[in-house]
Amino acid sequence: MDIFGFLTMIGGLALFLYGMSVMGDGLVMLSGGKLERILEKLTRNRIMALLLGAMVTAVIQSSSATTVMVVGFVNSGIMNLKQAVGIIMGANIGTTITSWILSLTGISGDNVFLRLLKPSTFSPVLAGIGIVCLMTGKEGSKKRIIGSILLGFAILMFGMETMSDSVAPLKDNPTFTGMLTAFSNPILGMAAGAILTAVIQSSSASVGILQALCISGAVTYGTALPIIMGQNIGTCVTALLSSVGASKNAKRAAFIHLYFNMIGTVIFMIGFYTINQFVSFPFLSETAGAAGIAVIHSCFNIGCAVILFPVSNQLVALASLTVKDEEESEETPARPAELVALDERFLENPSYAIRLCRKAVIKMAEHSRESMLLAMEVQSSYSDEKVEEVIRLEQLVDDFEDTVGTYLVKLGIRDLSTEDGHTLSLLLHSISDFERISDHAINIAEAAQKMHEQGLPFSGQGKKELELLGSAVEDIMNITLEAFSKDDRDTAVKVEPLEEVIDDLVKEMKKRHIDRLRQGNCSMEAGLLLEDILTNYERVSDHCSNIAIVLLEIHEDEMEIHQYAGLTIKGSDPYFQEEYLRLKHIYILP
Repeated sequence: MDIFGFLTMIGGLALFLYGMSVMGDGLVMLSGGKLERILEKLTRNRIMALLLGAMVTAVIQSSSATTVMVVGFVNSGIMNLKQAVGIIMGANIGTTITSWILSLTGISGDNVFLRLLKPSTFSPVLAGIGIVCLMTGKEGSKKRIIGSILLGFAILMFGMETMSDSVAPLKDNPTFTGMLTAFSNPILGMAAGAILTAVIQSSSASVGILQALCISGAVTYGTALPIIMGQNIGTCVTALLSSVGASKNAKRAAFIHLYFNMIGTVIFMIGFYTINQFVSFPFLSETAGAAGIAVIHSCFNIGCAVILFPVSNQLVALASLTVKDEEESEETPARPAELVALDERFLENPSYAIRLCRKAVIKMAEHSRESMLLAMEVQSSYSDEKVEEVIRLEQLVDDFEDTVGTYLVKLGIRDLSTEDGHTLSLLLHSISDFERISDHAINIAEAAQKMHEQGLPFSGQGKKELELLGSAVEDIMNITLEAFSKDDRDTAVKVEPLEEVIDDLVKEMKKRHIDRLRQGNCSMEAGLLLEDILTNYERVSDHCSNIAIVLLEIHEDEMEIHQYAGLTIKGSDPYFQEEYLRLKHIYILP
C-alpha cells in the first residue's frame, strides 16, 4: 500500500467512526428518553432486563452507551445491581446487530435483489433522503433528527466501503499478512482487539474495522477469533472510566460488565483451543468474511449470556468483593433522591435527563408549597418547631434550585429536540419562581415570629381577612402546581384571573387596615407586620402567574409572555373576564 492508499484508509476509518457517532446520537434523540424509561421501570424481572438490554442496545447501536447508562442508574439509586446484571448481559447481545448490518458490504452477485441489498446501492438513496430532511426540517424537529440518522448511516457505510477498497491490495503484501498471522496467537490477538476497542471506545466500531479488513481476503478465522474475544474485553473500558468518582454500587456495575466479558472470554478460549488441540478445526485457516465475523460475534455473546445468566448473583458477589463497603459518616444527611438521580452520565441522553430534571422541579415545587402552607399555619397557631421546619424547607428548595439549575445549564449546550428545548426553557424559568415562593414563606414565618415574641395580635376582623386571602393564595399555588406537574394548559389559564383577584384583595385589605389604624383598632407595629405579610402573599401569587404564563408560552409559541399577560390584565380575553368575575364573588372579604 502506498501513501495514498494509506490516507484513503484513514479517511474511510474517520468517516466510518463519524457516521456511527452521528447515527447513534440521532437514534438516542429520536427515542426521546423512552428507552431509558423502559429500562428504569421494567427491569425487576431479570429475563426481561436481559431482553430489554438487548433491544435498547440494538436501537441505539452502542453497548458502551447502554452500560454507561446502567452505571448512571445504579449510581443514582434508580436501579440495583441485580437488575443491572440482566441489562449488561443483554447489551452485549444487542451490540451484535451492528456487525450484521455491516456484513451487508460483503454481499456479492449479479442478482438484482442481492445488488439492492448492497450498501453501495441503497446508501446514496438514504443519503439523499437524509439531506432533504436535514435541510427542510426545523432545528430539533423529528424530521431533522431522522435526516441525521439516515446521513450518519450513509456516511458509516461509505466509510466502510472506502476502508474495504483501500485494504484490498494488502492481500498479497507479505508484511501485512505476516502481521495478521501473528495475531492468530490467542494472547496477541486478544490484546490487539482489546487495545483497539479501548482506544475507540466502541466494540461495534472495532468489529466493523475487522470486517473491513476481512473483505480484503487476508484475514483468516484463526486470526479474527481471538481479536473478537479481545474486543469484548476492551469495550468494558468505557463503563470503568464512567464509574470513576461514582458510588460504590456504580463501580460494582462497571466491574460486573468487565467480569462478565472476561469470564466468558476465558471459558470460551480455554474450551475452544483445548478442543482444537484434539480435533483441529479446519475452518480456522479459511478466509474470514464479514458475515462470518457477525456469526462469531453473535454466537459468543449469546453463549456467554446463556452460560453466565444462572450465576448472575455470583457476578454481583464478585463485584461486591472487588469494591468493598466502607463505613460512611452518619452525620452527612442523605440528599433527596430526585437530586441524586441527576447523574452527569445522563447528559449523553438529553431527553431522559430532561425528564429527571422535570421530576426534580416538581418535587421542588411541592416543597415550596409545603413551606408556604406551613408559614400560614404559623400565623394562626405559632410554634418554634414549625418556624424551623419552614427554614429547613427553604434551604432544601435552595439546594434544588442550585443543583437543578446547574444541571439544566449543562443540558442547554447539548443538541435537544424541539420538545426537550421547550421543557428546558420552562424549567429554567420556573425554578427561580418556586425558590422565591419559599423565600416569601420565610418572610411570613418571621413576621409571625415577631408578632408572637412582641405580643402583637391582629384584630378579629384582620384575622378573618387574612384567612380569606390565605385560602386564595393556597388555591393559586395548588392550581399552579397541578398545571406545572401535568403540563396542562387548560389548568394554567386559571391562574391569571385568580392572581388578579388576589391583587384586588390585597389592595382592599390595605385600605381597610388604614381605616383601622385611624380608628385606633390596630397598633402601628402590628400594622407594619401585616403590610409585610400582605406584600409577601401578593408576590407569591405573582410568581405563580409567572410560572403559568411561561407554561402557556410553551404551548403557544406565537404569543409572547408579555402579550398574554397584557391581554388578560386588560380583560380583553373573554375567558379571563368571565373567570375573574366568578372568582370575585367567591373571595369576598368579610
